[in-house]
Amino acid sequence: MTLPQDDPPDLGKLKSEMNAAVKARWKVILFEGIVLALLGLAAMIVPPLASLAVTIFLGWMFLIGGVAGLFVTYWSRQMPGFWWSLFSAALAVLAGGILLARPMQGILTLTIIVGAYFLAEGVATIMYALEHRRELSERWSWLLISGVMDLLIAFTIVAGLPGSAEWAIGLLVGINLVLGGGSMVGMALAARKS
Repeated sequence: MTLPQDDPPDLGKLKSEMNAAVKARWKVILFEGIVLALLGLAAMIVPPLASLAVTIFLGWMFLIGGVAGLFVTYWSRQMPGFWWSLFSAALAVLAGGILLARPMQGILTLTIIVGAYFLAEGVATIMYALEHRRELSERWSWLLISGVMDLLIAFTIVAGLPGSAEWAIGLLVGINLVLGGGSMVGMALAARKS
């Protein structure tokens, strides 16, 4: 016996609707892309200020999320895992409070975490590339280069501590914003022409 199933969505129709939506709003997308790119350039020009802003933003996010978690945990105190949920919410409040009370020390801690992330990501990417060099015969070298670049970024950040804490997070956020803004500008301009 077979069960009735919904028809899969018409992908061509969905793609056409998405293209029409982007084309209708290309000016808004262009504006957002330009704003993101300009914010990214500002972060790259003044990375210490951007690092401080990111740290304060994360502090508020942890604090607000932790307080909300405490309320939800209190209201659902009969649920299993109450103590773990309470601990998690309290930890978020503590982390947020520390980042807001001592943002400069928070920048250093976040920079160490970012450096460790790039180190782990670089090693994992290199190992992945080496393990798949037969299957990805033409593309494995790009993975290898990406892993080596991650290791170089990690080395630059970690070797420059504590001085690199001033610029690392702000510069990386700036690069991300410029690339994201640039891709939105490109998408908007392509939608305008279509």
